[in-house]
Amino acid sequence: MSHPNRVALVTGGTRGIGLAVAQELAASGFELALGGRRAEKDVADVLRALEQQGSAVIYCRGDVASAADREATVEAVRKKYGRLDVLVNNAGAGPKVRTDILDATEESFDQMIGINLKGPYFLTQRVAQWMIEQHEADPAFSSVIVNMSSVSATEATVNRGDYCLAKAGVAMATKLWAARLAEHGIAVYEVRPGVIRTDMTAGVTEKYDKLIFEGDLTVEKRWGEPEDVGRAVGVLARGELSYATGNVIMVDGGLTLRRL
Repeated sequence: MSHPNRVALVTGGTRGIGLAVAQELAASGFELALGGRRAEKDVADVLRALEQQGSAVIYCRGDVASAADREATVEAVRKKYGRLDVLVNNAGAGPKVRTDILDATEESFDQMIGINLKGPYFLTQRVAQWMIEQHEADPAFSSVIVNMSSVSATEATVNRGDYCLAKAGVAMATKLWAARLAEHGIAVYEVRPGVIRTDMTAGVTEKYDKLIFEGDLTVEKRWGEPEDVGRAVGVLARGELSYATGNVIMVDGGLTLRRL
């Protein structure tokens, strides 16, 4: 039985940017499926808080880099809700150790590509197949896929080249899926955050404090917050930006704004 409300799957949805996205979508009336690698008991408080916002929530534990886990996630959503309207490919990871590209390891490269590019690419493939089925059953059905990228898709950071390459791949994947899926009523977007206050940036807080507040890194002299990104995804998920598939939404405080 199809659930009457719109349903969103957010990978990496229990903390950081993913949680901010989930909170925004819950406030907009979406039912939620959240992916993550932690044990369910470790995210129980997060799930409970989202349920208190009025949304049904399920947790799909798994690794987005695993084909079996991706399939299990999609099947869990199908079993619980019977529909899927929005996919937010948010799950991602930075390298365990930032290493000059002259000393980078294949192990780190494979991990960055697996989590940040291969995982969302093939999860999109699997979800798109289901979204196409829904569109064929109901031509009025439209859906949205959002890929969470990074300014690292275009800004070179030589001590984490594998991460930059993965995010550059996400940028191209967004274009490919947007071109392929438009005929099926599926809009595909890339959200490209800048320096956001999350677990991933916690280890370099002092560096970015100096660059933001004492230097000229961003036009807006503050850190980005997860909620900034969550609001941008909400606009896309709710369908408030139309006739714009394939576009990049920058949430970077002007970091990549060219200035003289």
